[in-house]
Amino acid sequence: MGNDMSLAELKQYGGKSSRPADFDSYWKRALQELEAQPLEYELVPAGFTSPLADCYHLYFTGTGGARIHAKFVKPKNLTSKGPGMAMFHGYSCDSGDWSDKVNYAAHGITVLAMDCRGQGGLSEDNLTVQGTTIRGHIIRGIDDPNPDKLYFRNVFLDTVQTVRILMSMEYVDPARIGVHGLSQGGALAIACAALEPRVKLAVPVYPFLADYRRAWELDITTSAYEEIHYYFRFFDPHHLREDEIFTKLGYIDIQNLADRIEAKVLFVTGLADTICPPSTQFAVYNKIRSEKELLVYHEYGHEYLPYLGDRTLQAFLKL
Repeated sequence: MGNDMSLAELKQYGGKSSRPADFDSYWKRALQELEAQPLEYELVPAGFTSPLADCYHLYFTGTGGARIHAKFVKPKNLTSKGPGMAMFHGYSCDSGDWSDKVNYAAHGITVLAMDCRGQGGLSEDNLTVQGTTIRGHIIRGIDDPNPDKLYFRNVFLDTVQTVRILMSMEYVDPARIGVHGLSQGGALAIACAALEPRVKLAVPVYPFLADYRRAWELDITTSAYEEIHYYFRFFDPHHLREDEIFTKLGYIDIQNLADRIEAKVLFVTGLADTICPPSTQFAVYNKIRSEKELLVYHEYGHEYLPYLGDRTLQAFLKL
């Protein structure tokens, strides 16, 4: 675990990042903006085909008019409403292969896997901000006087819209919706379940985007939070704005959303994680008030976790 905490300490850790005074009104206003966004979407048949599922590219308009893409995989020959999964990907990646989604569809689960704006997939990032736009999305919008310009605000709202589109489909039971993702995807699963309380299951795996000040205290230059180091190095080398920056990051810190979750949570972490340090993850887990289960991989870090795919499928089959 390097210079992080013992498991006993992790289970008591409360997090260090700041929560802005207007945090609740900030997200209330954001969700009100999303309410005005129609749940309309376009389906384009995918080149990938399967005897078990129908595969499409799905496009919708997100906040700010951005065109958002997701992979849509529906079980063939559905005769009744079934469960749905919203799937979210890791930082800088995309929604991944079709085949893992077909696995869920083969078990009767409809999947919608969203591409994050301006990352490795097909979703559009049309955000215009003041300040630096290089070297990472956590700090995208940090210098804009309007905190609504933070990049991840819009991505969090995109996850909610993704789930609501899934809920609106005629062959999906809106009372049987779950969310899942690894790293950034795990963070988005947490944010989505927090902002859309109708989500029934969340399976976040070593989530990112949490407890930024704690991440800063650790060896940030080798972690997924390196861009914060970059920001201070080039734009605030004397740390005159340190409190201001970390408070503003509090709007998009998932530990500040965790207590809103009503879904059942299967939370997965590795104690040897140096990319998203365990303490930053436990800052989130310890604030979740809903029914939750902690799955700890003691000797594993930010990597493939054996048997996790089986556990995740079993959890979704119980929806």
